[in-house]
Formats: sequence, C-alpha cells, structure tokens
Amino acid sequence: MDFSSILTVINDNLDKGLALITSTQTYVQLAMLVVIYGIAFGVAYKIRHSIGLTHNEPDDVAHPLRKFAYRIGGVLFPLIAILLLQVSRKAGENLEYTPWVIQVALSVAILLFFSSIIRAFVTHHYAATLFRWVGLPILFLHLVGLLPSIVSALEEMSMSVGNVDISVYGVVRVLLFGGFLFWLGRVSNSFGKAVIKRQESLDIPTKEVFSKLFEVTLFCIIVLLLLNVMGINLTTLAVFGGAVGVGIGLGLQSIASNFISGIIILLDRSLTVGDFVELGDGQKGFVREFKMRYAVLETYDGKDILVPNEKFISDFLVNWTHKDPKQRYRVDFSVPYATDVRSMVEFIKVAVAEHPQVLSGESVPFEERPDCEIDSFGDSGINMFVEFWMIGVDDGKNRVGGDLMLTILETLREHGIEIPFPQREVRILDPEQQA
Repeated sequence: MDFSSILTVINDNLDKGLALITSTQTYVQLAMLVVIYGIAFGVAYKIRHSIGLTHNEPDDVAHPLRKFAYRIGGVLFPLIAILLLQVSRKAGENLEYTPWVIQVALSVAILLFFSSIIRAFVTHHYAATLFRWVGLPILFLHLVGLLPSIVSALEEMSMSVGNVDISVYGVVRVLLFGGFLFWLGRVSNSFGKAVIKRQESLDIPTKEVFSKLFEVTLFCIIVLLLLNVMGINLTTLAVFGGAVGVGIGLGLQSIASNFISGIIILLDRSLTVGDFVELGDGQKGFVREFKMRYAVLETYDGKDILVPNEKFISDFLVNWTHKDPKQRYRVDFSVPYATDVRSMVEFIKVAVAEHPQVLSGESVPFEERPDCEIDSFGDSGINMFVEFWMIGVDDGKNRVGGDLMLTILETLREHGIEIPFPQREVRILDPEQQA
C-alpha cells in the first residue's frame, strides 16, 4: 500500500467520523444520554433518601445487613444508568440506527459501576488496589473487544509437560480467579458468620453449628470452582478419588475425628462459648471460640489453649457453668478452743454476706446464703469453714475467696479472736535429775 492509499483510507475514516458527529442521530443520542443520566440520578437519589437503610450511615456495631444495605445505596446511580442505557441501545438497534454514543456511555457506566463496587464493598486496601489496577483494565479490554485477541495470544504461549499443556493464559487465569475466589470466600465467610451470630432468635450452640456448616459448605464450593477454573475434570477426579480416599482417610482420620467431634459438641449442647471448663489434665479456662479442628480456651493468666475437639468427648471434663452460672465455694480457717463458737459463727456469716459478689439476702434461698460451720477439731484449735454462693468462677477479676479470707481475719481481730498456731507444752517430770 502506497502513501496515497493510506491518505485515502484516513480521509475516508475522517469523513465517516465527521458524518457521525454532525448526524442528527448523534445529537438525539446525546440528548437521550442527558435524560437517562438525569433520570438515573433522580431515581437513585429518591431511593437512597427515602429508605433509612441506604441513607443513614451505620455505626461499627450495626447489623451486617444494615451495613450491606447502606453500601448498596452507593452503587444505585451507575446501576440504574446501566439499565436505562441498555434499554436505549436495544431500542436503537431495533430502529435500525447505530447507537454508538449510547454504546460508549454504556461502557463508561459499566466501568464506573465496577469502580463504585470496589469503593463500597472492598475494604481491604491491597484487594481494592488489585481490583482497580488489574480488574478495571481487563474489563475495559473486554468492553472494547480487545480481550479475545489478548487471550488468544496468551494461549499460544504454552509449553508441554508430559501430556499436560501449560499456557500463560491458563496460569494467569488460575492466579486471577483463584485469588478472587479465596478473597470472595473469606469475605462471604465473615459476612455469613456475622449475620448468623446476630440472630437473636437462635441460642449460642445453634449459632455455632450454623456458622461451622456455612464455613464448610462455602469452602467446598470455592474448592470446586477453583478446580473447574484449573480445567480439572471433576468426573475423573471422582473416579480416582475412590481409590485414593481410603489412603487419605487414614492419614486425615484425626482431623476428621476432631471435625465430627466439634459438630457433636455443638449439637448436643454439652459445651458452648462462654462456658468455664476444666480438663482431665488440670487445664481450665473459658471457651472463647470453636474452630473446625479445635476449641480455644482462654485462661485467667491470658493464655489461649488450643484443645482438639475430640478431647472434649473422649476425656474427663468438668463444665462449671453449663446449666447454672452460680457456684458454691468454701473458705477454711481455725479459732482457739476457748472461742464462743455460736456467737462467732453469726458475726462471721454477717461479715461474709456483706461482700458484693456473695449471694445473700431474703431473696436468696436459705441453702444458698452464707453459712459457717465446724469442720473438725484440730491439734491447735477448732477447724471452721464458710460456704458461700456467687455468680461466676472464683478466679481472676471475680476473685472472692481471697477477699473473704482477709474479711474473716479482720472480723476475728475486731472481736479479740486470734488464729491459733501449733503449740507444744514441755513438762519436766524429774527436775533434780535434769539438774
């Protein structure tokens, strides 16, 4: 092609472009574009300000669905614009004219809609950056029709490893879709668990069961989608899975046992989040969270103990707060034999009952009120004990036993009673022989 031919092609394209710009249809489409964006903005504004869920910004402790509805309000304008532009484009095609202005505006609206979704729903900084710098260019190439050519070029850049062909496009597709699926799974898992845990009609064990089942189901769906993206035939995988399943099952039987044990614990409600438990080996703490394989126990000294779920079923377990948060404790002390025990018992019970965390008063059943009794007769004095009931466990910030021991000591001293200590009496039977 010579230079004159190139000039001819350029001139023809310029003439066509000028004809399109000066065409009456172009001005009609521009007018329609202004009307469409005006209607889209007005409808989106009306919807967002008429519904409190999409107008009033929620606080940090608001329900997850409340936050989701507010974020949807931020993408209403481009979404409505896309719908109206799509209708106008189809109408133009049916009327046999080229709606190129509408088509360009539709592409721009789709890009704006995708950007609005990123801004409204992607809160993680790195994920949002990846979507803007990778997702938006890919969407743009798709809208302008260049993506199929790029995909074909990447597919041609391949290498064979045995019977498997690996192309650059396949690797890029797995990386992009794999990262997107795992991000989507993580966000969906957090959102689903938050919604389930905010259901006030469900008790804690039921919430934990639904949360775990939701997590497992979502994980299986993500894995299946990823295998499909990687081009793995699931039918072939199912056939060979039967042969390998036994071997994998033997290797993963401990994990499977812990998973099933966790489901059993949540279903029979023998253990719930917030319970204070003591294991057979002496470890004890509050149940803070259930995982697929283990439960997290938080001790009073700030440690987190990861206990396999199977241990709660197969081992000895004491649940201090399973059915009733009230617990009974006792404090031991001694008084001399010369003490007026009857009067001492009464003022010790009064002193113990004054502690704010000890259950006492007329509204408390008689058997749960503070009580002081004789335990035994010791070598140096009378061994006494005080029984009392309280809400929660006598440890950490609920430490009551130590306070009561100090209260008992001070009360005894106020009444002239001292704690006896071991004493020995030595008698000399023959003084002259000792001299």
